[in-house]
Amino acid sequence: MSDVILRVADEADAPAMLALYAPYVIETTVSSEYEPPSLEEFLRRMRAYGEKLPWLVCTQGDEVIGYGYASPHRARAAYQWSVETSIYVAREHHRRGVAGAIYAALFELLAMQGYYNIYVGITSPNETSIKFHTAMGFVISGAYQDSMYKFGKWRDVLWMAKTLRAHEDEPQPTVPFPSVKDGPVAERVLRQAAQRIRIG
Repeated sequence: MSDVILRVADEADAPAMLALYAPYVIETTVSSEYEPPSLEEFLRRMRAYGEKLPWLVCTQGDEVIGYGYASPHRARAAYQWSVETSIYVAREHHRRGVAGAIYAALFELLAMQGYYNIYVGITSPNETSIKFHTAMGFVISGAYQDSMYKFGKWRDVLWMAKTLRAHEDEPQPTVPFPSVKDGPVAERVLRQAAQRIRIG
């Protein structure tokens, strides 16, 4: 059986990541999109977010079995130390530690870059996702009631948050991910996080 590898995503991974993401758009309320983005739009997002933040992909052999990334929480300057995260795992690989491994790596990498807070929006109801994020150290921080309309119904979005470091009075500027992604620390983080995955 092929080894499972967790690494930094590149543009060659985009078609496989988009194919993994599309069913979440078409069949679930996990994504707030109505239609899957085009490959061009998906690549645009990778390039835009990837200028500062990590995109990670988990592969087994030639197959992409999961991916995750961070994106800005809000655009204005005072929010620059906070991010949102998104993780998608192929259904046949659920409950094997893939999402937990991606999160474990993101936590360390984002902290290393100087970020303080991670937020994730969860369309309600989704007890499985709430329990998973709680186990990963997130706490419920609030909800947007009836803020999302999909599949003929208004839905609440629950927000959960995780603190990556103590909140100091004067945060330092964050470090762009491309500056650290090829270093030995990032390599160690990815290698150790991949050991959480149970494929067999």
